[in-house]
Amino acid sequence: MTALRIIFLGTAELSCASLQALAGNPQFQIAAVVTQPDRPKGRELKPQPSPVKSLALRLGLSVLQPERARDEQFIAGLHALRPDLIVTVAYGQILPPAILDLPPHGCLNVHTSLLPKYRGAAPIQWAIANGDTETGVTIMKMDVGLDTGAIVSQRHIPIHPEDDSAMLHDRLAQLGAELLAQTIPDYVAGKIQPVPQPAAAASHASKIKKEDGRIDWSRPAREIWNRLRAFTPWPGAFTFLPEELSAGRAPAGTKLAGEVRSPRAGVTTAKPQLLKIWKAEIVECSGRAGEILSADKTGIVVGCGEHALRILELQREGGRRLTAAEFLAGHALAPGAKFA
Repeated sequence: MTALRIIFLGTAELSCASLQALAGNPQFQIAAVVTQPDRPKGRELKPQPSPVKSLALRLGLSVLQPERARDEQFIAGLHALRPDLIVTVAYGQILPPAILDLPPHGCLNVHTSLLPKYRGAAPIQWAIANGDTETGVTIMKMDVGLDTGAIVSQRHIPIHPEDDSAMLHDRLAQLGAELLAQTIPDYVAGKIQPVPQPAAAASHASKIKKEDGRIDWSRPAREIWNRLRAFTPWPGAFTFLPEELSAGRAPAGTKLAGEVRSPRAGVTTAKPQLLKIWKAEIVECSGRAGEILSADKTGIVVGCGEHALRILELQREGGRRLTAAEFLAGHALAPGAKFA
């Protein structure tokens, strides 16, 4: 049987498992890989290839990097490749009708949610942030809308209490790759009829912003804990040590978090200090929102709108990730003080 000619569009790390699965399957022939142009990264802002480009080059595949998917010359090049099917996974650009209608079998997309739930840019993070206990992947036949195409196949998996967005990302990337490779042959053979999404059940997963990671201690501890897991590793869940926390609440001679020594007259002042919270657990006790209820080697317990959160691992801005015991050894936090 002749291998199915596929053009693969992807950019992010999420895409790599699917590309690997298709490239390693003799039923498929990757005619080309399309990814975003190299972007400046790092301190020196040198152009760096996307994860998909790096993988494609290792696999010996042809790589195309148009600045815009709507570029007419690029689209003409896709026509010349005569694909049977186009597959997209986290490509990063909206495809015009001229591409969607190009291959005889259309375009399939791997989306990391159970559509129509969590259409949009950040389905993994918002599933965790909203406290869902289940998620999955959807293979969708693309149309001109944002994740509105008909469902070809789906697979469900649980969200575990220990999952953060990075862990769930990796599991869903692999699940999506497996489901994609299994779905394509039956879809192309006409054994699967795509089913329209029930629009009434749709929800949107907006792009994550840095400010989404700021902890609102007036919220219930479980909600804060969910958001901590959702926004790890980026943007992270963070809070601030206010200036007054460095104003003499600790034993004499102890260096306080946020302490700054003024060059004039040796005066010690303080400024708000960002703290990134890496791990925490819910504690069934109560206290004022943001108030430090206890701070010892077992963790830093902070009051929330409902119950409390015990911080187990944290990181001061510019510092390294520490356990609560390691942090407290160098930065005194006294009960009664409040996070901002």
